[in-house]
Amino acid sequence: MEDIFTRESFKSIKPIEKGWSEDRKYRVDTGDGSRLLLRVSDISQYEKKTAEYELMERVAELGVPMSEPLEFGVCEDGKSVYLLLTWCDGEEAETALRSVSTDEQYALGVRAGQLLRLIHNLPAPDAGEEWSARFNRKTDLKIKKYRECGIRFSGDEKIIGYIEKNRGLLEGRPQCRQHGDYHVGNMIISQRGGLSIIDFNRTDFGDPWEEFNRIVWSAAVSPYFATGQINGYFEGKPPAEFFRLLAFYISGNTLSSVYWAIPFGQAEIDTMINQSQDVLGWFKGMASAVPEWYLGETGH
Repeated sequence: MEDIFTRESFKSIKPIEKGWSEDRKYRVDTGDGSRLLLRVSDISQYEKKTAEYELMERVAELGVPMSEPLEFGVCEDGKSVYLLLTWCDGEEAETALRSVSTDEQYALGVRAGQLLRLIHNLPAPDAGEEWSARFNRKTDLKIKKYRECGIRFSGDEKIIGYIEKNRGLLEGRPQCRQHGDYHVGNMIISQRGGLSIIDFNRTDFGDPWEEFNRIVWSAAVSPYFATGQINGYFEGKPPAEFFRLLAFYISGNTLSSVYWAIPFGQAEIDTMINQSQDVLGWFKGMASAVPEWYLGETGH
């Protein structure tokens, strides 16, 4: 990595092993006492990483507290592409939320919803495919891959049935830029209680409400935070249609998470099977579109 433009300012580089990204990640300490985040990817990811970096620049311009983009380029004799970002000090929200009051959990969730709404101000690319056609095709593939993967979970037909009955909800939905993996595992809470957003490496575009498909991870940690995120996004209680689409998008993710987990081993498969049972419980066997963990407009 000697050919990184600002390499001469690096005092130490330490690998970061956490996370599911294929990027190599490093914590960089510089000679002036700053701390940075370095992400390195194979050069085959150049176009994808260009789009990620450009989106991060636009999100930072909106005032979203985040790991801000500083530098982008090619390194390792043209074999890799790198992103150099500011470091977000603090603790992962997934952990930090467990040690604060329920009122604070709710308030942080509200902030997360407000920040997500800001991100969604960025429009999707022009001349994109109509959402229902694009997402129905993606949904068909999820169902097919799930049925072929060789692993089943109890109640799967209820989830597939909900999807089939509610495809019409996709008609006419708007599209915008998306973070792509918005949940407590990709948020940092500082010692002063500030919330920052990290890991834009799954950035995409689509229905803004689809972005709530990862809220299952947040709800499992804190129903107060998850409720706050929804209420903060909508500045109050959301419309009924939101909950019907939330159940739809979570249903699709519940299927795809099972075959996604297979390469990572039995422990990860078990995690996703357990999550499928949580989902079925939250939505009362898909008979209710409002999840059990949603605590209402006041968050209590």
